[in-house]
Amino acid sequence: MTKFSKSDIISSIMNNPISTLLPEGMHFWHLQGVQLVLLLGLILFCGALGGWLFKKLKIPQVVGYIVIGIIIGSSGLRILEPEVIVALNPVSTVSLSLIGFLVGGELKMGTVKKYGKQFVSILIFESITPAIIVGGVVTLVVWLFTRDVKYAVALGVILGAICAATAPAATTDVLVEYRTRGPLTTTVYGIVAMDDAVALILYTVASTIAASLLGDRVDSFGIQMLAVVRDIFGSIFIGLSFGCLLRVIMHFLPNDDGRILSFSLGALFLCTGICEAFNFDNILAAMALGFFMVNFSHAKTKSVFALTSKFTPPVYVLFFVLVGAKLDIWIITPFLGLLAVLYVLGRTFGKTIGSIFGAWITKAPKTVQNYLPFCLLSQAGVAIGLSIAAGNDFPDSVGPQIMLIITATTFIVQLIGPICVKYGVTKAGEVGLNVTVDDIRKTAKVKDVMWGNDYICSYDSLAIVSETARLDSILDLFSRQRNLNYVVKGEDGKLIGIISLEHLKEVMQIGEFANGMLAMDIMDTPVVTCSPDDILPNVYTMYDEFDIEAIPIVDKDDKPMGIMEHLTADHYLNTRVLELNRKLESLDA
Repeated sequence: MTKFSKSDIISSIMNNPISTLLPEGMHFWHLQGVQLVLLLGLILFCGALGGWLFKKLKIPQVVGYIVIGIIIGSSGLRILEPEVIVALNPVSTVSLSLIGFLVGGELKMGTVKKYGKQFVSILIFESITPAIIVGGVVTLVVWLFTRDVKYAVALGVILGAICAATAPAATTDVLVEYRTRGPLTTTVYGIVAMDDAVALILYTVASTIAASLLGDRVDSFGIQMLAVVRDIFGSIFIGLSFGCLLRVIMHFLPNDDGRILSFSLGALFLCTGICEAFNFDNILAAMALGFFMVNFSHAKTKSVFALTSKFTPPVYVLFFVLVGAKLDIWIITPFLGLLAVLYVLGRTFGKTIGSIFGAWITKAPKTVQNYLPFCLLSQAGVAIGLSIAAGNDFPDSVGPQIMLIITATTFIVQLIGPICVKYGVTKAGEVGLNVTVDDIRKTAKVKDVMWGNDYICSYDSLAIVSETARLDSILDLFSRQRNLNYVVKGEDGKLIGIISLEHLKEVMQIGEFANGMLAMDIMDTPVVTCSPDDILPNVYTMYDEFDIEAIPIVDKDDKPMGIMEHLTADHYLNTRVLELNRKLESLDA
């Protein structure tokens, strides 16, 4: 038996990818048994860690996922070999379908009717403008370097067509992460939902022009357009068909969230599988399914979108880590690097002026006109898919160069795109508006209610009475103030009791004898207390656990600071939601 020294083993590990160190038949790309679990665990753990670190740095977590992918993928440590990444393609397919499904769920009929004209105008200009600019700039620069007009025009028109695509995944992940809501958010959802179709049409036109110039054998324009029509309408038809099927099934199902979620996801994955089998666009089909469910399906299915969004974060982590792992940044030559930079600059400038003009011509809200360009920079799935199509259509001419350029530019825009989206929605004032009472309750603290409400104040609050306070003065407080409960402090200033309105009613039944009673005579002993830094979920748990409607608020020395009443907390939460809704209405103005 051959023996290896410690230095031999270390040298082997340092100079070989992990996959070559495994016994024969146990390579990662076989993805069987323990290897699959280990691989998924590695991606999830490292991706979640990267997302958390970047969030701490005030950078969208999706950037952290992609950076981790770059580190462990083709551009970095190569822990994830290309074969492994290819074998995990189903994860990306499922992720994109879930993203398309949730985007479709945002396109309610009321929204489409209100913003439909605006969507179409912006879509046309933000797609065609960068296509013209990128196509023109790339053609000019390539001609200056090569003096080959046909090659330059072919490369320019195809890159121009591909640059029209906008990736929904990274963009919508930021919108979800920062709980955005408003006209800008609505417009972004509408644009990314329709971008695929425009990019496909532009690529069909561009590839036909390039084929005629280069002499490559590509189907005629008419045949390619028929293929595009088939892809677009076929995908929509598949999505709507499964929506109709779900509607029939839901009619016979009880109102059970678990069962509804199971049928809905089953239909979504079946829809995705059929699209993959017959080469349809699974994202467009998923959008059509989500659109049908939110507008035409049974009312009880509406909860499926909230349920789905709760378990998608791990799927997103897997997807974006794999996106980063696919990018190989070391294969770009200086000339292609120059074209990649020009592509990014031209695409950014084109989408900026195109979206601004499209929003202005339809008199969209100012926030849309000013900040929409920041939300349209990301590119990924569709752009990479079209670059692969170009590689297949033009393998001996511009195809390889296009694939390299799109790979490089995807690396750039996938990193800066989410940061720009965050900037745009933050400046538009839409961050944190997509919340419910439960969302606010999860993060609010007792002190937010105390100092954010007229009912309760600090130490000199009328919600606090002395143990020697007479009954008549306490009754006067109840008649003049809004509180239904008061805390009692002793001579040392510490909490000793609580008085409720219901308790006072019982005391008053005693008659004239009650007039001489003091607070210490009629108070109850508090069963529980809270501090200003306690979060509201804990407070509501105490309400339910002890069957009480008020909890004394004390400091670290057990001195009373006020009273946390159930009705007051409810009022605070509902008021916050109303304030956010008023702010939302003002953004539409």
